[in-house]
Amino acid sequence: MKHFKVLAVLVLFLVVSCNDGKQQKYLPGSIGAINSVTVVIDNELWKGAVGDKIREHYASPAIGLTWDEPIFTLNHVPKQSFTGALRKTRSVIYVELDTLNEAEIKTDLYATPQRVAVIKGKTEEELIQNIAEKAPGVISTFQGLELKEAQTRFLKSLNKEKALTEKFNVKLNVPSIYKVGKQENNFVWIDRQIPKGHANIIAYAMPANSLSNDSTLVRDIVRMRDSIGARYLPGEDVPGKVTHMRTEPAFSPSVFETEIAGRKAYEVRGIWDVKNDFMAGPFLTYIIDDAVNNRKLVLEGFTYAPATNKRDDMFQLEAILKTVRFL
Repeated sequence: MKHFKVLAVLVLFLVVSCNDGKQQKYLPGSIGAINSVTVVIDNELWKGAVGDKIREHYASPAIGLTWDEPIFTLNHVPKQSFTGALRKTRSVIYVELDTLNEAEIKTDLYATPQRVAVIKGKTEEELIQNIAEKAPGVISTFQGLELKEAQTRFLKSLNKEKALTEKFNVKLNVPSIYKVGKQENNFVWIDRQIPKGHANIIAYAMPANSLSNDSTLVRDIVRMRDSIGARYLPGEDVPGKVTHMRTEPAFSPSVFETEIAGRKAYEVRGIWDVKNDFMAGPFLTYIIDDAVNNRKLVLEGFTYAPATNKRDDMFQLEAILKTVRFL
């Protein structure tokens, strides 16, 4: 009898819980390749000016690569085909002519995590306007979602080497496929093999007052990178010539203010090459103000993979660098 009363109380609790407030909505996990976006739109709109406007924004060239690669890979799906597994895509743009003129980002409509940019308009002109106006916010949202997805994926197997902690008192979530290849007093180099080349992470510290002159910022960043390259990143032996990594002199890097691990930082994207040699590739550098330790911590990712696309490898490096924690 006592057990019956306990069971009755549990059943009553469950019934009340299910009817108290909104019922819990259970969703499947989202799917999709990193930096892949499903575009749900009628064929005729996709082939015309509306589709052109979508491609103009969402397939624009990623910054700092050796050749043009789109920021997202766009997969077009007509509305009638947007069913089943396709609805579980992580990043979705849904565009249609409607009696409403609106644009908004919806969260976890069919799967989780998921973001769906719903863009409607009464005319093609309204659709084009809404696509253009909403694009910066949607792109930022998608990139943040893809970044978290990349970080979640490599959490499954992390590198346990302690070089970064011992040298700089920081931690990064580095996939186990990366290995420490070189470390010196103020320098750590971690790398992994990728098709036709390698992906790399380097870390070093600079004095806190480095890069204090805004008028010469880009030039000073280039000088800093080149001095590190000359000291720690030699090229292949070329008889009678000095070879080392440097910032490609023909292309000025792009510099942005940002925040990493709650600290002010510069983000630098550009092209590296090897002096007196033919090696080159893209790099991404974060120069982080670390006032607590009276320094600037520099974290950089770069790839070398001739004649191959590098967007996704550079995106993985960005995802890794952004996991930095100061201990």
